[in-house]
Amino acid sequence: MENKLELKTISELNQFSFFIPSYQRGYKWTKKEVNDLLNDINEFKPRVIDNTDDKTWYCLQPIVIKSRETKAHSYEVIDGQQRLTTIYLILHYLNQDFIESRREKIFHIDYQTRLGTSDFLDKLEENKINDSNVDFYHISHAYQTICSWFEKRKVNFDKQEFGSKFKYHSKVIWYESQTENPISIFTRINIGKIPLTNSELIKALFLNSSNFIGSNPEQLRLKQLEIATEWDNIEHGLQEDRFWYFLTGQNTQTNRIEFIFNLMNQDKDENDPYATFRYFTKLFRNSNQKTIETNWQQIKRYYQRFSEWFNKREWYHKIGFLVTINEISISKLYSESSNLSKVEFSSYLDDLIVKSMKDLVIEDLQYQDKKEVRKTLLLYNIITMLNSPKDNSYFPFHLFKNESWDIEHITSIKDTVPDKNREHWLNDAKVFIDVSKKEGTKLLKRSEQCNVNNEDEFKELFEDIVSHFNSDLGDDAINDISNLTLLDSQTNRGYKNAVFPLKRKTIINRDKSGVFIPICTKNVFLKYFSEYPPKISFWTEEDRKNYETDLYSVLDKYLTINE
Repeated sequence: MENKLELKTISELNQFSFFIPSYQRGYKWTKKEVNDLLNDINEFKPRVIDNTDDKTWYCLQPIVIKSRETKAHSYEVIDGQQRLTTIYLILHYLNQDFIESRREKIFHIDYQTRLGTSDFLDKLEENKINDSNVDFYHISHAYQTICSWFEKRKVNFDKQEFGSKFKYHSKVIWYESQTENPISIFTRINIGKIPLTNSELIKALFLNSSNFIGSNPEQLRLKQLEIATEWDNIEHGLQEDRFWYFLTGQNTQTNRIEFIFNLMNQDKDENDPYATFRYFTKLFRNSNQKTIETNWQQIKRYYQRFSEWFNKREWYHKIGFLVTINEISISKLYSESSNLSKVEFSSYLDDLIVKSMKDLVIEDLQYQDKKEVRKTLLLYNIITMLNSPKDNSYFPFHLFKNESWDIEHITSIKDTVPDKNREHWLNDAKVFIDVSKKEGTKLLKRSEQCNVNNEDEFKELFEDIVSHFNSDLGDDAINDISNLTLLDSQTNRGYKNAVFPLKRKTIINRDKSGVFIPICTKNVFLKYFSEYPPKISFWTEEDRKNYETDLYSVLDKYLTINE
């Protein structure tokens, strides 16, 4: 029998029911794709074809299907389920203008791995997001996008005309396979598409019914559901940024399970984007159910090992540090951990940290040694957190990566004179000038009289104010690690060039608002290292030395320190 290739209007689809098999991707269309489809249809103007009664139509991309012999007028969707689901959502919305008895019958969609999807689609609500699973979440978001699109077009917009265009003058390319295996078609169609990833292709391999020879239909269905459910659980777990960045340090938003497949791939080829899929395809040749089980169990072991690392606070922090500084690959760490007891693995992590800091002398570190200083301060914060027996918090590696945390001077330097908002800077600084000091009264008076638009006058006053707040600190210590701390870029921009007390105020306010401030940075600005009573508005030589002493003490196990 020959394959069918024809055009069908959206209205003609309503006589059928469609089955979305387990090897398919979940629904992933975003607001952009939904709006693009609606806008295209809205802007399309059907015109009469010369000398005929026909009109032009808007053509959608293909829907590839195969007839299901077990049910009349029912088709397995091999490709195009994203479009088909969105078409259903638009038809459902248009139907709401009529009482239930007057509504048009809409085609039926069933999802093999999402029991209850049909009921969910029948009861879609305009202002409700369903987050009970990832597919319902994206589908309800898409439906909300459709509702919003129509709501914005009440003026000079004919919804009936749009409905007519959509139902009778929009057509899909209908490709019906008569003989070929659906998995083969799915792979062949999608192997060249960038949006389809290795993990989605590998999922088709795992859920292909031909891999379960000998299973009765019910056992096959249950096994496919089991793998599909466990697959979703792993992907859902890896979607938690705190887990993901601790493990990888990478900014990847979709199909994170592919990370595990890439670790398993023993035939890596940097020039082949589908090398991992090809590796698994080779594994599955002449495979049986036992082979499927063995490979799936290995995938679960990877995830379980990573979850164990994540949930053990000491390992989370030490592995997260090593991954962040690129000291060791996760594949190497996984391989080594397989042969070590838990106690041995803890010692192994400590040895790796010592190796990463080898020959680094913190008392010699200066601001220009940014990579080494950043690494040292990161470790300082992590070990300080671990050393506190009552602290159950976790260092946010995802924020460290995404918020561009870097090193910053604790007290101001003279090198960078503000070129904007000078009056604002001056007003902030003069509030904290210590008038009990001899030069303080003079500085305050000059601040009141300064012409901020006079380059030389402002520069001189700026340098004198910075010197005032740094009067207890030697100039040679300004760029020393004992005057440096970790800070996120937003906070850094918020107080750039500010004097110490204003920096302190900024940090406290951001901490109160819920912004994560590294514990050692917080200790600095809360004057944790100061003798009582502290000089709140000044970072003193004594503060600096006490801070440096704490740094040495905390990192003594990992660093070389000059005598």
